[in-house]
Amino acid sequence: MKFICETSVLSEACQNVQRAVSAKSSIPAAEGIFIKAVNNELKITGYDLEIGINTSVYANVQEEGSIVLNAKILCEILRRIPNQTLIIESDERNLAVITSGDVKYEIMGISAEDYPELPSVQGGFSIELDRKLLGDMVKRTIFAVAVSDTKVVYTGIKFELSDGELRLISVDGFRMAIRIEKIDYHGEDISFIVPAKTMNEVVKLSLAEDDEDGTVILGLGKRHIIFEVNGYSIISRLLEGEFINYRSTIPLSTSTTVEIDTQSFIDSIERTSLIITDRTKSLISCIFDDNAIRMSSITAVGSANDKISAEIEGSKVEIGFNNRYLLDALRACGTDKVKIKLNGPVSPILILPTEGDNFIYLVLPVRLKKNG
Repeated sequence: MKFICETSVLSEACQNVQRAVSAKSSIPAAEGIFIKAVNNELKITGYDLEIGINTSVYANVQEEGSIVLNAKILCEILRRIPNQTLIIESDERNLAVITSGDVKYEIMGISAEDYPELPSVQGGFSIELDRKLLGDMVKRTIFAVAVSDTKVVYTGIKFELSDGELRLISVDGFRMAIRIEKIDYHGEDISFIVPAKTMNEVVKLSLAEDDEDGTVILGLGKRHIIFEVNGYSIISRLLEGEFINYRSTIPLSTSTTVEIDTQSFIDSIERTSLIITDRTKSLISCIFDDNAIRMSSITAVGSANDKISAEIEGSKVEIGFNNRYLLDALRACGTDKVKIKLNGPVSPILILPTEGDNFIYLVLPVRLKKNG
């Protein structure tokens, strides 16, 4: 194999696919980047057996072939080469020689035959989504995905497609995030769960291009999904298992309704949280009454109290929350004002838009001692 290409182009492609490479694997080839040179094109792949990222870049291919090179070493070399072009060639022993001006590296590679085969996603469902819309929906739900859970299905985001609508849902046992947007879809109802790691990579590659008007093409198979974005393909397994019936967790009754300026509420919680640290974990106590929210926290460090105005209808409620969970939900709203629905001190809080229905955030309360 032998090819000549632009250093920056190859470096950017390898840096991106490297995010799907195993840091440590029982399969040595899975720690590398697969490079195939054919028809003046380099096909570049990273795959950790759960998620794969591949792309193609132009190169002057003088001898076709393929090889697997250690991802970390290759990316560091490409990042530090000062010249605009480089030459990579390899022999039958899989010794790769990288030259650029006076810079020369010799690296032992791995046979391309040892590289794990990426799953194919064929004969399934396909849809085109606005790149900016999907990225925004993911960023406003992914915070509520379970980081580590005995039920793996909660480490992903659930997609639901129905007539003209896309829903993204995430839960972690303490909170839930639902984002709903209108899209041009009128096929059969369908749902699937994508690992949060995969969606993180989709968002990163979506943002790699300045053009916000691009699209993401989603291809769904029985066990895997592929996202085509910005010249990259992200292939991932789907998560299998029974997802919570999230609709049944949304309280049907409301005793208290609140309308408040979102940023004012965030600022007040942040002020009241200043005495809460990782060592002094505590909750925020909120009293909703008389068109005001009074917040307080008490830790070993001391105490904090704050009060802000709000439009409140209904019964007085005193309720406790994990400050971070409440802040995450409010920051994800993206609206100047929010509507809050409460039903006593032990029922979940609902955070909704004041107009429309494009998001629902649910946060479970923490019992105050006086409430049992």
